[in-house]
Amino acid sequence: MKLLPPIHLELEDREWPFTYTDHDREIVRAIVFDDLGRFYFVRAERDDQFGRATLIETSGGGVEKGEELLTAIRRELREELGAEVEVIGPIGTVSDYYNLIHRHNLKDRHLMPDEIRDFHLSTLRLTYEEAQAEYRRRACTPIGRLIAARELPILRRAGEMLQGAAGQEP
Repeated sequence: MKLLPPIHLELEDREWPFTYTDHDREIVRAIVFDDLGRFYFVRAERDDQFGRATLIETSGGGVEKGEELLTAIRRELREELGAEVEVIGPIGTVSDYYNLIHRHNLKDRHLMPDEIRDFHLSTLRLTYEEAQAEYRRRACTPIGRLIAARELPILRRAGEMLQGAAGQEP
């Protein structure tokens, strides 16, 4: 695996007007792939204050107080995908905002029974090209655009790293 320098994204929420931010949330997320090159995501069907949308996201979630980042990502991937993983290395960091709920995400979800029920979560297994197309297709809503802006650059960097590992030009 060719580790590239981590990317750092500072993203603004241009979908909803900014009024104030009242909390930060430290989050970990992962690009998960298997030996066959398939990528794993979580699909959410939601109808909440962000509106009605069907989305895909990388797996991950909130870091608990005092929890190490590697411990947090392994826990989140067990909860969301039922997977034990080998962490290869960092891809980058994202700082993004959800103005509607006054939140600033640092690094960047918790799949618990209430989320499965409330958001109708399921796991997707996609090729790299299918994942890119799915993010673009789901960017037709304000929340979909926020998530695509956050996740597509990270997915692209992971793709570059995997191509480098396979001896291909990124």
